[in-house]
Amino acid sequence: MKSGYPKASPMPTNNSIPRKWKLTARDQHNVQHNVFAWGMNERAVHVVMKALIWALYLPQYPASRVEVRIGDKYKPDVVQLNAQGEPEFWGEAGMVGKRKIESLVRRYKNTHFVIGKWDARLDPFEKIVSGALEGVDRSAPFDLIRFPDDSIARFIDDEGVITIAPDDLEWLRLE
Repeated sequence: MKSGYPKASPMPTNNSIPRKWKLTARDQHNVQHNVFAWGMNERAVHVVMKALIWALYLPQYPASRVEVRIGDKYKPDVVQLNAQGEPEFWGEAGMVGKRKIESLVRRYKNTHFVIGKWDARLDPFEKIVSGALEGVDRSAPFDLIRFPDDSIARFIDDEGVITIAPDDLEWLRLE
C-alpha cells in the first residue's frame, strides 16, 4: 500500500497525508500494522508523531495501542496497559500542558511517559517536566523526543513501513 505522502515536502500538512493511513512497524517478534486516522480539528503532524512514537517504542511495548480511552480524565495518544489495567507506557504527541504533566506523573508513578515534539527545542519542555517530577518518587522514566522536520521522508517509506530507532532522534530521558 502506498503511503500517499509526497516525499518532497518535509512538513506534513492536512492535505499531504491520507485521512486514514495504514502504517507498519516491527516489535521484537513480528510485524504490526496500525491505521492512523486524523480528525477535522487535528493537525497532520500530530498523527505522524503518534505513529512514530508507536513504532519507536513498539519493541519495548509490543501491546501498545493508539487513541484508546483508559478510564482516565486524559486520553493518551499511545498507551500500553499492564495486567492490572494501569498504563505502563503513555505517549503524547505535541502540546501537553503543565497541569496535565503534573497530574499524570503524580498518579502514575510506575508509568514510562513520552512526549514527542515536532522540530522544537526540548529545553523549555525539560524545565516543565523536571519541575513536575520534583519531589515525586517515580520508578519509570520520562522521555522527551524531538522529531526532525523531515521525519516522514526519513522514517516512513513509500509502502508505509516505519523504520526508526532512538539513535535517529534527539531525545532526553528524565528520571
